[in-house]
Amino acid sequence: MTSLTPELLAALSVFAFVSSITPGPNNTMLMASGANFGFRPTIPHLLGVTGGFFLLVVAVGLGLGGLFAAYPALHDVLAVAGGLYLLWLAWKIATSRGLGTGEAGARPQTFLQAAAFQWVNPKAWAMALGAVTAYAPQDNYVANILVVSAVFAAINLPCVASWTGFGVGLRRFLDRPAVLRFFNVGMAILLVLSLLPLAAELIGAAHS
Repeated sequence: MTSLTPELLAALSVFAFVSSITPGPNNTMLMASGANFGFRPTIPHLLGVTGGFFLLVVAVGLGLGGLFAAYPALHDVLAVAGGLYLLWLAWKIATSRGLGTGEAGARPQTFLQAAAFQWVNPKAWAMALGAVTAYAPQDNYVANILVVSAVFAAINLPCVASWTGFGVGLRRFLDRPAVLRFFNVGMAILLVLSLLPLAAELIGAAHS
């Protein structure tokens, strides 16, 4: 039985909503995918985001977070790997050339690709660590972790779906190649800008 009080669940829900609905790598990529491919083809991507994040919160709660606390260098390695992967994704978005799936080789991320990305997504790690440390009491700890993960996933799914829907809503304005290219480059720039806090953290750690 979980020991989360109604007040704690309410606070968790607010944290989950705010952190899930605000801009970040996942939401930027989902909006771009919705604009380029449509909602239905993007469903595996958005389900992978929520499913992968659910597993990440469980893993952090059951001990992975302690591993990073014991070996801080692992966090830096993960952060660098995630940053490089985000730069590659930004390049892929910026060079995408057409709506739909007419472009050879162009397709949304799969469920597994999106789920795996959560493990190198700096924002996802920050959200998971915050959820576990602030909202999972030590009494009945395993049950609390599962509840925290489930609540977060239930709130995260409609949030990321709304970003996909927003991208779909833009499709009518992106039927010209020049406009679509401008949109995709803009999304790529936003994805790169989302790395600035991570870069500042790594630079600060290097000089401390």
